[in-house]
Formats: sequence, structure tokens, C-alpha cells
Amino acid sequence: MSTFTGCGGLDLGFRDMGFDPVWANDLDESACSTYQHSLGDHIVCEDITKIDPFTDQSIPPADLVIGGFPCQDFSIIWKRPGLDGARGGLYRNFRDFIAAKRPKAFVAENVKGLLTANNKLAIKTIVEDLEAVSPGYIVKPRLYNFAEYGVPQFRERVLIVGVRMDTGFDFRHPKPTHGPRGRMPYKTAGEALRGVEKISANNEIMRQREKTRQMLTEIPEGGNYTNIPKDHPLYVKGLISHVYRRLHRDEPSRTIIAAGGGGTWGYHFEYPRALTNRERARLQSFPDWFQFQGSTTEVRRQIGNAVPPEGVHALAKRLQLLFKGDYEPVDLHAISKQLKGMSIAERVKLAEVEID
Repeated sequence: MSTFTGCGGLDLGFRDMGFDPVWANDLDESACSTYQHSLGDHIVCEDITKIDPFTDQSIPPADLVIGGFPCQDFSIIWKRPGLDGARGGLYRNFRDFIAAKRPKAFVAENVKGLLTANNKLAIKTIVEDLEAVSPGYIVKPRLYNFAEYGVPQFRERVLIVGVRMDTGFDFRHPKPTHGPRGRMPYKTAGEALRGVEKISANNEIMRQREKTRQMLTEIPEGGNYTNIPKDHPLYVKGLISHVYRRLHRDEPSRTIIAAGGGGTWGYHFEYPRALTNRERARLQSFPDWFQFQGSTTEVRRQIGNAVPPEGVHALAKRLQLLFKGDYEPVDLHAISKQLKGMSIAERVKLAEVEID
């Protein structure tokens, strides 16, 4: 069961590893259209605050609840009102689905800024609220860099995993598979974009000004606007670092974002132009058969807001042990008591230490 589903990146990642999505929800019509086109008709396009999971008989039971509740109010790029923002409190709707369905486990995704929002009270409140849901859950947040899990993009996100106490399943976050801490090298932007020109869906070249093309010719691959000489007539002072950033073919991409004005699209390593949406989707690890619906701007937003499917494969595989019964039960109540004596920062560090 999926909440705050967007176009379905998290759902696709779990489906790839054998999970069967039975119900999904999002408010954005273009994202729902994409999901319906590529993943199925089980998505409900409606405001989640108007859905009561306790009384709505059309919502099926589920052993796993997943979702990326809105992250804008926790982002480190923009001003962060955190839980006080209009979107920050929507995690409670995610909590209500857990309370109503009592799944064996849940997975929530959010931006890195969640860990420090509201002077670190946001993540503390969310974890404590989720742990308190009857019949009781043990909750383990961890900061992931999806490049370490096979995504050709440096993208840091918080994954909050909860396991129902009576299962006795001692969940541990999976160790990295790629990069210096994994067995395989990072997947690079060059690898990701190989042959992409053969794909027609969502692969339109963006219109851009001649001035932008000229600026990009002054920027080497892997560079950004700061590479333009300060005495050059096209130099612009005071921009943030991801503006006019070009990919480097031998490295993962920097974080793909959902929206923004001039200079924020991400730019090709070889050609002086913005990335197409299909190229952005490749960097987010979406397969080419996954077709996005909506305008160019709507598709960009869907891709930038999505969870990279391949980034959660290792996590989904780890949770499969719970659902297959392939584990030795432990006393989660004892472990929970130890965790509750720690700060959230200590718990995040512990999750990093005990990865296996």
C-alpha cells in the first residue's frame, strides 16, 4: 500500500523485488496518470486528508505501507518551516494509514533536511509518533546516498523503516552495494545516458536561449557557472552551486531537482544544452518503458520528486526476509528500550554502524 505516491518510483522499486502494490494514492493528476499508465489502475487520485483509512471499505488490507510524505517544508534548499509548515504535518496521514492497517512494516522517505528541521524536533516527533502506533513499532531512520545503491546520481534521502514489534524481525539497513563502501563502482552519468537518443518517449530537447548555450560552452563537464571567468560578460555573481551544472560522464550526476528557473535543469556533459526528461529519468534509474504523462514541466516535477527505483532494491530485498519468515525472531521490546534511550542523531549513527 502506497501513500503520497507521486509517479510511483518507490512502488516500482518494491515491485521490482517481488512486492505487489494493492492500493496507491496521490493528489497530483499528472502523476496519477503516469502511475496508471505504467503501474496500474489501483491508484486513487484524491486529497489524502479527505480519505479515512479507518472507515473507507474500498481500501484493502496491506502488510506493508510505504510513502514519501511531502518534503518541501523540510528541504535544506528552501526556507524550512518543518512541522509548522502547511505540508510538514501531512506525515500524520501516513501515520493514520499505519494505525488503520497495522502492517508488519512501513517505509517512509524524505529529504535530508528532515534530520535538522525545527532544531531536530521534527524527526524526533515523527519517529516517536510512529513508534507509538498500536500495537507498537520499532523505528530505524537512516540517511541514504542512493549513489551507493546503484543509482547514477548522488542523492541523499532519509529512509525511515518501522517494523511491528510482535514480528520479532530485527531489521538492519542494507550495506552499500556501490562506490568505495560497496563491491561495485558507482554507476556514472555516461553509463546511464548511453543510447538514450534512441528512446522517443519524454525525450524532447528543451528550448533554450542562445545565451544559455553560450554560457554552457564556457563550462567544462562536471563544472557549473563558477567556471565562467569573472571578467566574462556572461558571468553571473551570487548563484547557488547547482545552477548551470554540467554532468561529468565518469561520475554520478548531482541531485536531480523537481523545479526551478533558469540554470536548474541539469546540463549534458557533451552537448551545450539542458537534459531532456528521459535523460533525467535515466539518472533517476527509471526504465525506458516507464512513460511519464503530462506537460514537460509536470513530467520534470514528477521525475525530480520521485524516489529512484533502483535505490530501494536492497532495502526491499532485506524486508522480504520478514514476509518470507526467513529470520530468527528476537525480543524487539528490549531493543526498542535501548533505542529510546538515544537521541535521534545517535540512532541514525547506529543505523549506519549496524548496516549488514
